[in-house]
Amino acid sequence: MNQPISSQLLARPVAFAPYQDNHGLRLDSAAEARAHAAGARVGISQAHESAQLHVTGSATYTDDIPELAGTLHCALGLAPVAAGRLLSIDLALLAAQPGVVRVFTAADIPGSNDWGSIVHDDPILCDGDIRYLGQPVFAVVAESREQARRAAALAKKLIQAEAATPVLTPQDAHAKSQYVVPPMHLVRSSSGLDEAGIQARIQAAPHRLQGQLDVGGQEQFYLEGQISYAIPKEAGGMHVHCSTQHPSEMQHLVAHALGVAAHAVLVECRRMGGGFGGKESQSALFACMASVAAQQLQRPVKLRLDRDDDFMITGRRHCFWYEYDVGYDDAGRILGAAVTMVSRAGHSADLSAPVMTRALCHFDNAYWLPEVAMHGFCGKTNTQSNTAFRGFGGPQGAIAIEYILDSIARQLQQDPLAVRRANFYGTATHNITPYLQPVRDNVIHELVDQLEERSSYQARRAAIAAFNATSPVLKRGLALTPVKFGISFNVKHFNQAGALVHVYTDGSILVNHGGTEMGQGLNTKVAQVVAHELGVDFARVRATATDTSKVANTSATAASTGTDLNGKAAQDAARQIRERLAACAAARHGGAAEDVRFANGQVTVAGKTISFETLVGEAYLDRVQLWSDGFYATPGLSWDREKMQGNPFYYFAYGAAVSEVVVDTLTGEWKLLRADVLHDVGRSLNPAVDIGQVEGAFIQGMGWLTTEELVWHPQTGLLMTHAPSTYKIPTANDCPPEFHVQLFEGANAMDSIHRSKAVGEPPLLLPFSVFFAIRDAVAAAGGHQALPPLQAPATSEAILRAIGAVQAG
Repeated sequence: MNQPISSQLLARPVAFAPYQDNHGLRLDSAAEARAHAAGARVGISQAHESAQLHVTGSATYTDDIPELAGTLHCALGLAPVAAGRLLSIDLALLAAQPGVVRVFTAADIPGSNDWGSIVHDDPILCDGDIRYLGQPVFAVVAESREQARRAAALAKKLIQAEAATPVLTPQDAHAKSQYVVPPMHLVRSSSGLDEAGIQARIQAAPHRLQGQLDVGGQEQFYLEGQISYAIPKEAGGMHVHCSTQHPSEMQHLVAHALGVAAHAVLVECRRMGGGFGGKESQSALFACMASVAAQQLQRPVKLRLDRDDDFMITGRRHCFWYEYDVGYDDAGRILGAAVTMVSRAGHSADLSAPVMTRALCHFDNAYWLPEVAMHGFCGKTNTQSNTAFRGFGGPQGAIAIEYILDSIARQLQQDPLAVRRANFYGTATHNITPYLQPVRDNVIHELVDQLEERSSYQARRAAIAAFNATSPVLKRGLALTPVKFGISFNVKHFNQAGALVHVYTDGSILVNHGGTEMGQGLNTKVAQVVAHELGVDFARVRATATDTSKVANTSATAASTGTDLNGKAAQDAARQIRERLAACAAARHGGAAEDVRFANGQVTVAGKTISFETLVGEAYLDRVQLWSDGFYATPGLSWDREKMQGNPFYYFAYGAAVSEVVVDTLTGEWKLLRADVLHDVGRSLNPAVDIGQVEGAFIQGMGWLTTEELVWHPQTGLLMTHAPSTYKIPTANDCPPEFHVQLFEGANAMDSIHRSKAVGEPPLLLPFSVFFAIRDAVAAAGGHQALPPLQAPATSEAILRAIGAVQAG
């Protein structure tokens, strides 16, 4: 008799497996110890520069900044309908509420009533047409936050609107040909076929697969919500403390809203309590509104959302709907593929176009597709405007091909890993992507081989088959899925960064760069790069708040490029200082500048050793410049937006994961029993930080594909899952009892910062293995005789529906 799933799982030991590669804050490997002894400050595990501040509660976030005397608080009144026309607002009654100082509407914005990131189609406050339920219609400024919130909560009673029928799903938007940007088409044939020829190739293939797939969106659920604190300065200036991934964009949009030049606006961000893409563009609405109020009232204004309003106002990961048609041979090799992707973009463009571009460019994932026709549509719906989220369309593109290959394997009654291998990119041939970029750094073959062996994949697959044969209620599933993820911004000119490095006369060092810290360890890695370049201890280097008055015209900290870009810029600045110091040392002590060595806080010159701070003091006396700016622009990038062709990525990051699950076929309850991960980060700058990023991305991606379900009311358009009580993110209890994470050994083939690779976004695709392990267990419930129609997220309800379908035949 089978035990209930909860009893079976409680009986398992809950202990994480020890990491076998450079993990922790000690020098855990001989390689790290040797690197440290040789003076290296990169390639070793270094504690996060703010870790102690985080755990002691002394790290300063925007809401922790002491409020200036006279600070007012802003709250937003939200539209009560999803579509329609704004008729009137009872402003007099609002203004009469306790503590209210001023009520703002669209007419009160002195500059542009727009915060659109690319397309200028997103009003700060509703200017007539209501776009979605939760759209800001007015702003209340009061003496206290509680007074502002109470007044804003009257919106339902005080807003008169003429309601219309909302469009809520991507399918409905697609049926109406209603899009926020023009459709995108990417057609590539290795044999010169047009789209009709590709379709003919699919139809003539030995086997054919057609189907549809729904993949839900995902709330960023950052711990620190959206917040801006605007402080008016002299001569019309504005200082905005903002929790944002893109200070330069906030500077420009605030300037436009105020009707002033960019130099009048300073945006500062010391750190964020998480961002995940949700603070790349969408922090603008709050920065603009707080700044408008502060300018008009000439008093500091803070706008901090509570969690419900954050859900109701802001966008999230795009939901996707797919239709696919694929031809393949007896080995499961894809001969031709056609796919239509439709996203729920929301009411405005925001970043939907580049998200769809990246989705189309990641449909191939790790596989060579000889004939492919892809079509992307960004459906315009009466919902929140969806935006960036970790992976930025890459996960939505790649999961479609993984679903297709998993289905092909099941139709052929083959191991899905064998079918995936049969379609992998080659190294010398079969290595051109659908957008015509060669894959020159392919390590997926050896990486998957290593993971298969380390995880005992084949033995466990046999053991699971034996278990399922004697277990009518509990079914286990296993899956191994790969990742190939392109690194760089889709838009070429975003791939640039600047930095400032200051060396003070006591030998301490200050670094400022254009990236933003959201807990991912960017400042830690940049400080390591600077320490390494100047041959000093990490403790000598301090990273300061991101500030648009120090490094101008920066790109967003997004697309996993934060360390690649800002690390290179900081290295450039530090190298210039080092070269000046070397010249000074040679001039004072003899020898050649190129022979001067910096390591372990010491400088070796002409056979003698002096301390770093001694040389700095000498350089100051010799009037040597002890600060420098640095700049970096990623080389070799190109993209033709019309043809959807080029080299949009500097390199690819690779990875793979094996997941084992158990599913209760009576309840749909499931549990991840074990996960084995091998991920490629090149030559790691900081193994401890990188492994932490892989772990976090894995659990976050698992949440997207399993528990995090977004539900809109089908008539009113109300987001029903707008709080932690109705929206389920993973917790520590959802981590597998056995979680093995290792870093793949090998340097980046491209000249990235110390030959490392980006780690922020790629590992979010690793938990595809969890979803397909669940699908494997569902298939076992039907004797592996039918394709499980499992959709994402694979909630318990979705699992039960799929089990019912496979058992019905």
